[in-house]
Amino acid sequence: MTGIVYKSTGSWYTIKTNEGGFLDCRIKGKFRIKGIKSTNPIAVGDIVDYDIENTTDETTGVITAIHDRKNYIVRKSVNLSKQTHIIASNIDVVFLLVTINNPPTTTSFIDRFLVTAEAYGIEAILVFNKIDTFNEIILDEQLFLQYTYENIGYKCLRVSAKENKGIEELKKIMLKKVSMFSGHSGVGKSTLVNAIEPSLNLKTKQISESHSQGQHTTTFAEMFDLSFDAQIIDTPGIRGFGVVDMEKQEIGDYFPEFFALKEQCKFNNCLHKEEPHCAVKNALEKDEVSWSRYKSYLQILEGDEEHYRADDYAEDRKASDETRKS
Repeated sequence: MTGIVYKSTGSWYTIKTNEGGFLDCRIKGKFRIKGIKSTNPIAVGDIVDYDIENTTDETTGVITAIHDRKNYIVRKSVNLSKQTHIIASNIDVVFLLVTINNPPTTTSFIDRFLVTAEAYGIEAILVFNKIDTFNEIILDEQLFLQYTYENIGYKCLRVSAKENKGIEELKKIMLKKVSMFSGHSGVGKSTLVNAIEPSLNLKTKQISESHSQGQHTTTFAEMFDLSFDAQIIDTPGIRGFGVVDMEKQEIGDYFPEFFALKEQCKFNNCLHKEEPHCAVKNALEKDEVSWSRYKSYLQILEGDEEHYRADDYAEDRKASDETRKS
């Protein structure tokens, strides 16, 4: 029998059966480590085969196989740096929730996420949340970030879950798709999901005042069926986003604006660092490519895992402000 994984709690998986019911399943011990380097061999969104078990008072199942994944979003595991964690699989579109200051979302984090989505062929959309809380300075920052990413070709939405702004546009994009919502803890994922589908009534928590960080309310990834012919995967808040399994030569290909310039570089294996006649560096000097994006690229290229939270677009903004003055 075949079903789709809707929830994972580490040792048990909730599967939606082809008949529309839900069944708790486990996996066999050997299956857990056989050729799978991730901390979680099965992820929400996986299509799996299972057998029914009737050994207890309740009917449960045993997962016997995973079908090939169309795609998945993966990151370095929090505690085991050599292992990976698959956040979710078989996704049509991923929404990365971005907040400017409550808590802050850095360009380094955004870019690592977008690179991973590009690498696995998943459409990524940036959702600027909490626009109801913006003062003039924060609004200016948000619009600058939006300008940066829209110039590259990424769709950006502005929403307020609390005031129900931008929700209808979001729902139109989600129609007939499996959407994943991700972002730091505290960016308002659960509040936004509740605004999209109030009947779900997901738990929400306040931001920790002392650290401007969210507190985790979603502990495990979980998929929900929505009333308007769509599915959503809600994920736990992510602090850092380590990029995995990428060769140095291919990283630039996942920055669309770099990839577009690649053929103009003198060397076809150009890493856009010290090489002469590099089209990306020339574009950078002319402010045709964002400095914050270039810094993110160098961090990923050099395997720099320490600067997830560096505020890289501050310098871009200073340069932009100087240009506006002159």
